[in-house]
Amino acid sequence: MVGAMRWKELSEEACPIARGLSVVGDRWTMLVLRDCFLGVRRFEQFQERLGITRHVLADRLRKLEASGVLRRERYSEKPARYEYRLTDKGKDLYPVLMSLANWANRHVLSGGPPPFELVSRETGRKVKPVLVDEKTGEPMTHRTVRTLPTGSASK
Repeated sequence: MVGAMRWKELSEEACPIARGLSVVGDRWTMLVLRDCFLGVRRFEQFQERLGITRHVLADRLRKLEASGVLRRERYSEKPARYEYRLTDKGKDLYPVLMSLANWANRHVLSGGPPPFELVSRETGRKVKPVLVDEKTGEPMTHRTVRTLPTGSASK
């Protein structure tokens, strides 16, 4: 029997989902990331948009910075003020947020239309996130992919 996972120890788990949740696994963290992708960078902007306490927001920003998802950049010397910018590691979370939004629009209805649409920057067409295999371009679903122990799959 596998031992129980403790929240503080998730980052040490073999399971990549558990390790990922150790970085982004709470609602405030995901909402901070959402706002980062929408162009929010400053502490006061996050606090105003989210209605989050200063203490909780500072904690989430600190954790995201420590994990390499965000970096702080000084924009004012006196007083010292910083803004938070996504790193490449943080930008790699974009598909995760878009998949979550797509899932929620389908299954967790708000009673009104979705608050935003995804559109191609190039064509202006509406787009929908789909997880695909990088080699074949085929959509990946629970019916087309299975999970095997490392080293047991064919290349």
